Amino acid sequence: MLEIKDGAFYMDGKPFHIYSGAMHYFRIPCEYWEDRLQKLKAAGFNTVETYVAWNVHQPKEEAKFDFEGQNDLIGFIKTARKVGLYVIVRPGPYICAEWEFGGFPAWLLKYEDIKLRCYNERYLGFVKQYFDVLLPMLAEEQITRGGPIIAMQVENEYGSYGRDKKYLRYLRDLMRDNGIDVLLFTSDGESRYHLSGGGIDEEFKVVNFGSYPKDGFRELKKYQPDKPLMCGEMWCGWFDHFRDKHHHSNDIYVTKVNRRILDEFFEENANFNFYMFHGGTNFGFMAGANYDHVYQPTTTSYDYDAPLNEYGDYTKKYFVMRDALCRLQGIAPPQLPPRPQTQSIGRVALTQSASFAEHIKQNAEKHTDHIPHYMEYYGQNYGMILYHTEIEGNYPDTQIAAGGVHDIAYVYVNGKFVGRYDRSCPLTKKQKKMGMDAPESFSFPIPAFNGKITVDILVEGMGRINFAKRIHDRKGLEFVMIGEQYTYDFDVYTIPLDTYQNLPFSNGTNGTCPAYFKGVFHADSQADCFVDIRNFKKGYVFVNGKNLGRYWEVGPQRTLYLPGVWLKEENEIVVFEQEGFVKPEIQIVDKPIFK
Repeated sequence: MLEIKDGAFYMDGKPFHIYSGAMHYFRIPCEYWEDRLQKLKAAGFNTVETYVAWNVHQPKEEAKFDFEGQNDLIGFIKTARKVGLYVIVRPGPYICAEWEFGGFPAWLLKYEDIKLRCYNERYLGFVKQYFDVLLPMLAEEQITRGGPIIAMQVENEYGSYGRDKKYLRYLRDLMRDNGIDVLLFTSDGESRYHLSGGGIDEEFKVVNFGSYPKDGFRELKKYQPDKPLMCGEMWCGWFDHFRDKHHHSNDIYVTKVNRRILDEFFEENANFNFYMFHGGTNFGFMAGANYDHVYQPTTTSYDYDAPLNEYGDYTKKYFVMRDALCRLQGIAPPQLPPRPQTQSIGRVALTQSASFAEHIKQNAEKHTDHIPHYMEYYGQNYGMILYHTEIEGNYPDTQIAAGGVHDIAYVYVNGKFVGRYDRSCPLTKKQKKMGMDAPESFSFPIPAFNGKITVDILVEGMGRINFAKRIHDRKGLEFVMIGEQYTYDFDVYTIPLDTYQNLPFSNGTNGTCPAYFKGVFHADSQADCFVDIRNFKKGYVFVNGKNLGRYWEVGPQRTLYLPGVWLKEENEIVVFEQEGFVKPEIQIVDKPIFK
């Protein structure tokens, strides 16, 4: 087993170093797990690290925990052992990871009194239910019982959020009570500030940083001088937000910087986990978001500029790391597994359509409410929510307004579109200069009326914030006003977007959006490919019922990854488009496109 003595790691009594790479089972089609793990091993690494995403295992509060198929965490761990890798598990319950809501299930937010990531009884009651199922499963895969798990993390970068030692020790004790007896650790930023808030005095600590290991370890050496040095996340790339540039390192950076980083780790006699070694994809509704004075949704692609790219192909960074890591260990580079195959299928016409109004009629759930609430209150996790109200009176020229709007709103008065609000719109120069947060409200003018008007506000909830203090990120809106008067009495429709199967599609398409558009295509193989969505503006793509994720014309991502294992000989593609399109067709190509 792994133990610490004389300031170093030992495995079964012999000196040992952890050379780990991160990849997440929930971001990789399960059919590809073994291939990706073999490529990690072939690069000279001896360990794989993964988070555990609570929201994929318990999507609904009342649902049975799901650890089957794509969610077979234990299968992933057993595959790592088969390949010859040790495993580090970071079970959360909070994981960040640029994943929807930091891994928390959305239904937690239906409880208005819940406080996350602290010693809150309601929150911890749900954590205990989850951990009492998850942890005994993981306990059976520990190295102390013949499995590959050598260490597990307590919470995640807690020093970037709070300072609640009672909470951290509760989680630690819950892990021990459920049979976890391998090394436990906390991980935090490299500064004294983060270590002070996020660490537990009696537990091992690791730090997370990028670029300069010697600098990154400076404070950790002071905090635990008698323990081995370890970087829990060496950021070897970065993720993309919508509206940003795609992150991609140039060849000089890849060659010089990555070699220097590995050299410094070995000079420090240190241990590390490269985050991410293989990023994968935020399929479905699972891309998260950040907040830096304005809401910043993460793209569907989690390529991360990682050594293995989004679809598991080798990059120059991979070969630089492989050569350096094998050289520093004094081992011959292992044999490489084959590269993934990709294919170009070409143009696919979307020849049928179904109206969104019909989707609401068939698949939405209606709620009558005096005061509007966020979607979680009504039991909805993802998708859209429609707030309908009628206002009667004799009003001069005024405005329709709403507050607490998360995230994209389309406003209609008497059935006519009057305006669109986007929570992620960049700050103005004046707002930036003043250090302001972006307003989460809108106000659109409407002309005078005497009588009755109808108001419909359609709100799309995008990824929930996964980092720092704004993680209580409920979706929908908080209130509606006419002028300065709060408005009451609503019909609220919760609208899932992936339940389109029973819609009556008809031949032909028109320019009315939102709407669903459908086509079919033939595939000669199960090679990977990419759906080029540049004819469309904003929405989601489904192939054979699989949700490939979000697209948005603001970029930088302009294609969606389609794993070949999801293809059949004859395939159905459905595009849900919210705002409009150039022409109703897509291209299926053999390479990703970023702008």
